[in-house]
Amino acid sequence: MRVTVFGAGAIGGYLAAKLAAAGTVDLSVVARGAHLEAIKADGLRLIEGESEIAAPVRAAARAEELGVQDYVVLALKAHSLAPALDQIAPLLGPETAVVTMQNGVPWWYFYKAGGALEGTRIQAVDPGGTIWQRIGPQRVIGSVVYPAAEVDAPGLIRHVEGTRFSLGEPSGEKSERVTALAREMVKAGLQAPVREDIRSEIWIKLWGNLSFN
Repeated sequence: MRVTVFGAGAIGGYLAAKLAAAGTVDLSVVARGAHLEAIKADGLRLIEGESEIAAPVRAAARAEELGVQDYVVLALKAHSLAPALDQIAPLLGPETAVVTMQNGVPWWYFYKAGGALEGTRIQAVDPGGTIWQRIGPQRVIGSVVYPAAEVDAPGLIRHVEGTRFSLGEPSGEKSERVTALAREMVKAGLQAPVREDIRSEIWIKLWGNLSFN
């Protein structure tokens, strides 16, 4: 299984380090600047409690260096997604699944949602439907992120709390692609429940953000 984490900041770096340390997937990251150089030199370092690991991770500034993936995890901020589409494109093949880890209502929200708004494109988060067209909602595995982490220094992630990444198909189906990814995440010591209604959990997380952040 080939997995690229696009955006290896605090959350992306935490997830990447856990998957890489488990050694059960072919894991790579797209990063930049001093963070990229530190990962190339020393691996992706992760502090959890009193322990520190350095996971060897294939890291690149350009997705072209990594090629087509089975899964692409988008761990960048929502407002950064549209400007990054050209960089993401080389990672996408016909069967590539894209895991979205942005907070808030996602651009694919009404894909396979049913009802009168089925297929509606949300202009506030995807002006002109560019993300919908370039990535394609059929690729999406939704995710709700609960861990907290920080970037202590280039190439060094500190885990603060939480290990749960809820996953779900927009259709609610427990597909092979989402269950396979969940299995690998569990092997890496993470919680990865597969939800039949990922949208409800998106709202629960959003209400929490509105109340406490």
